[in-house]
Amino acid sequence: MQYVHGTDVALTRRRSWVQIPPGPPSEDDQNMDPIIDLVRATVALFIIVDPIGLVPIFSNVTSSMNEPDRSKMYRVVIYTGAALLTLFAVVGQELLALFGISLPSFEMAGGLLLLLLSLDILFRGERFAKPGHTEDVGVVPIAFPLLVGPGAITTTMIALGAYGILATLGSVVIVMFLSWVVMKQTQRIHALLGKTGSSVVAQVMAVFIAAIAIQFIITGIRTYP
Repeated sequence: MQYVHGTDVALTRRRSWVQIPPGPPSEDDQNMDPIIDLVRATVALFIIVDPIGLVPIFSNVTSSMNEPDRSKMYRVVIYTGAALLTLFAVVGQELLALFGISLPSFEMAGGLLLLLLSLDILFRGERFAKPGHTEDVGVVPIAFPLLVGPGAITTTMIALGAYGILATLGSVVIVMFLSWVVMKQTQRIHALLGKTGSSVVAQVMAVFIAAIAIQFIITGIRTYP
């Protein structure tokens, strides 16, 4: 029998991006995996979408609108955002295959994009939108690229490869619902946080975005073929 030194085994495991489980997973672990994947995908997407950080923009855009127009704009934002994320969740892998792009490459590119986005928020402050027609403003720039921008699209496509289609679509539904709730409570949240509080929330979320971006880059490097 050939003797394998413990250091060699450790190095082999360290080089591999696939962790070797200590044994077969239990039935409880298998039942919990889909829930854990859904939670992870939802948290990551919610942080990137960051509807709370966009409260100052929502308040600025809707300040001169009456209640029916405000509700109509919120619906346009949610429908547009959900449609974009669902589209990329369903055909995201096909788009990558069409252009010959591997998922690790997309992870690294998306990580760099998210990192630039977080630095832009941190050093340039809040992002503003000018009021306009209800449907026009609801689609651009509120739905895209502020609420659902390149960062959210990248996160959705990465979640598709990491957690599967069900967890990804579930996270889209949950995050869009939470975003709708936040938008409906925009005036109350803005009054509660104030201008300074809203700015602080946006800055803190930017730090989380930067951390997620770095993790995307590291994962992409480790899993690159």
